[in-house]
Amino acid sequence: MEFLGFVRPGDEAGIRNYVLVIPSSRLVNIAATRITQYVAGTKTIMTGGENGRHKKDRERLSRLYIGLAKNANVFATIVLGARKNFGYAELEPYTIAHEIAKSGKPVEVLTVEKSGGLERLVEDGIDLARRFVHGASMVKREAVPIGKLAIGVKCGLSDATSGISGNPSFGKAADLLIASGGTAIFSETVEIIGAELDVAERCVNERDAKRLLEMVNEVEEAARSTGEDIRTINPLPSNIEAGLSTIEEKSLGAIQKTGTMPIQEVLEYAARSTKKGLHFMDGWMSSFSLPMSLAAAGCQLTIYQLGGEDLPSYDPPMLATNTGVVAPLMMITGNPRTASKAWRSIDFSSGAIITGESTIEASGEALFQKIQSIASGELTKGETIRYTDPLEPYFLGPVF
Repeated sequence: MEFLGFVRPGDEAGIRNYVLVIPSSRLVNIAATRITQYVAGTKTIMTGGENGRHKKDRERLSRLYIGLAKNANVFATIVLGARKNFGYAELEPYTIAHEIAKSGKPVEVLTVEKSGGLERLVEDGIDLARRFVHGASMVKREAVPIGKLAIGVKCGLSDATSGISGNPSFGKAADLLIASGGTAIFSETVEIIGAELDVAERCVNERDAKRLLEMVNEVEEAARSTGEDIRTINPLPSNIEAGLSTIEEKSLGAIQKTGTMPIQEVLEYAARSTKKGLHFMDGWMSSFSLPMSLAAAGCQLTIYQLGGEDLPSYDPPMLATNTGVVAPLMMITGNPRTASKAWRSIDFSSGAIITGESTIEASGEALFQKIQSIASGELTKGETIRYTDPLEPYFLGPVF
């Protein structure tokens, strides 16, 4: 039970070996983009930024940045800023770098003021990124216990196969990983509505069970504040066309991806746990938000369990390819028709359960082996594409 990973400080191991460039202010998004476009082996995160956000949302954004940098897939981080003490305190570049440095990994700050202008900042960033990437290239993969692996999962475009084959197969794989000492995190607060009591009962302590129910209530209240019931927004039109009728039906299928293990901790958005095992994290359902927050929570691999019955019949346009920023996104499905029409994007199919050619146990074991292979260096199909949709942190709002 091993994978080939990059050993990091703190007894961690990455499945990828990136240099991360963080724009601590929206003003330096352009510099982060230019640096990462020029230097191979780098990643960056592009969001709408911090302006007009209240303190809790600025803290969320800061936690997201720091969590991504601390992810074991990151060798080193460059934090870009306008100048020292510029803008909101929660996103001050040297403060962010100080928190990242606690991981024991290399981190440096570059600012427009320190470099002598935007163009010089880009030049300095390219030079530093190249040096970091070269250092990363000298770290070799080595065999490490599978217990050092953390995976995150979301499901989407759910259909009737999601709760029958796709999600249960992932649940089996998650059980196998956790039994081997690893970690799995599931999220999407809106998609446990109707099944929240069942999920809460699996929490190992009462405090976490209470907080989970509070998270569900907060989502429902936020929807009601707009004049809508969450049940009129979810299921999505594509879910209904694919055969799902209510949010309760959708949620009961969605929680099958959690397997059977007890929930060790309930996490806030993009927050990291020091415990092994199964965790729930508060999060928005969007693939533009959730994979990167799972990566910030420490997942080296993020997994999208796709229904997809309502997609076009051949070569459908798929979702963003690498929205985990530093954690690759693996696409799986339990729908044999989806696997056939979206073969360019799907990494694993448990659709043989639907055709009667396999079982949940067999598919879960095969998926676990595929996860080990990707953790050891096999690319996901999404990783072969140089594209990522714009990303949106799960902000509470409002904006001012």
